[in-house]
Amino acid sequence: MTPKLLTTLRDYSLATFRADLWAGVTVAMVALPLSLAIAIASGAGPEAGLVTAIVAGFLISALGGSRVQIGGPTGAFIVVVAGVIHAHGFDGLLTASFMAGVILVVAGLLRAGKLIRFVPEPVINGFTIGIAAIIALSQLRDLMGITAPMPAEALEKLAALWEARGEIAPWPLVIGLATMVLITLFRRLAPAFPGLIVAVALTSGAVALLGLPVETLGDRFGTLSASLPMPRLPDLSPDRLRELLPSALIIAFLAGIESLLSAMVADRMTGYRHRSGAELLAQGAANLASPLFGGLPATGAIARTATNIRAGGKTPVAGIVHALTILAVMALAAPLASLLAMPALAGLLLLTAWNMSEPQHWRSNFMSGPRADRALLVLTLLLTVLADLTVAIGTGVALGLALRLRATGAPTDWTPPDR
Repeated sequence: MTPKLLTTLRDYSLATFRADLWAGVTVAMVALPLSLAIAIASGAGPEAGLVTAIVAGFLISALGGSRVQIGGPTGAFIVVVAGVIHAHGFDGLLTASFMAGVILVVAGLLRAGKLIRFVPEPVINGFTIGIAAIIALSQLRDLMGITAPMPAEALEKLAALWEARGEIAPWPLVIGLATMVLITLFRRLAPAFPGLIVAVALTSGAVALLGLPVETLGDRFGTLSASLPMPRLPDLSPDRLRELLPSALIIAFLAGIESLLSAMVADRMTGYRHRSGAELLAQGAANLASPLFGGLPATGAIARTATNIRAGGKTPVAGIVHALTILAVMALAAPLASLLAMPALAGLLLLTAWNMSEPQHWRSNFMSGPRADRALLVLTLLLTVLADLTVAIGTGVALGLALRLRATGAPTDWTPPDR
């Protein structure tokens, strides 16, 4: 379970550092607006997203088992984090995240990373698409400049959006759609270019220069802090731990699954092999440290990891550079972040949700394969959107394992124990 950083430093060179430096800065420019948008969509302050990218991103790269994994806040956690904050407050989220860190460390020490293969793929696809749908719904209000409050439940939110359709403001909608178009163009024409921050900066700059009636991050949250807060332990009283254990288990499950999936994708893109034990330990350390500074749960981010690879990142040094770059930007340019337009960030998250749902696989997911798998995917998706993630994951995993056992056959030589 040796971190990949120690392995790669044995034959590190100046040329490798140049590649890592460029890749790290590039990924930081992608991670900056994403981290802000994810934190806001989760119901936390924007600084929480930056803190997570800095603290957790540094530790995931420094201690992790992948050469190119980039860690930080991800869209998959928006639904979970928003639910915990709504039910238990932000302090409750910090406690649940800290507990999840402990669970992940234990999982790493027990070498539980290989258990990912037992989680049915339809369950992963179902709750990922469900989360993407919830994220998209949550961003329509800011995209369209609607000021009416929105309920938390998906169906009720749809009804409220329809009722508020007369309040749609043209300029926020134009800014949001323009941001989405620019991001898409940058991705297609220059995939290695940090188009996310450029697109958001261009449309937000237009809002500031033209004085458009569009809400900005500063209007809603004020000026961002330019430094990390002092660390402090969350509430770890026995009653609080018992109350938040289900949330902690879900956070740990999601962090472990997403980080290992991201590492597997990175392995396919690079030809390297990650160390699952070290990766889980790094995720545990990151989720122990992030809440100490007021950050969100963190995991390996597939999109940012892929950006790192495309930009030429070779070793975990790129991820460390990414975290330090965000820290430098936070210290030097925090007031500028207050000018970012909320519809631009909403457009960014809508595209993030679209990519999360992997539309290129919809046909194979819903139209082919075993009927039981398709039913399991749809059930998990519906439970994610209409119930909650805890129910969706618990039901999906239990049914998936039951289906697998049915397919392979139950053991016939079992005898009841003597009592």
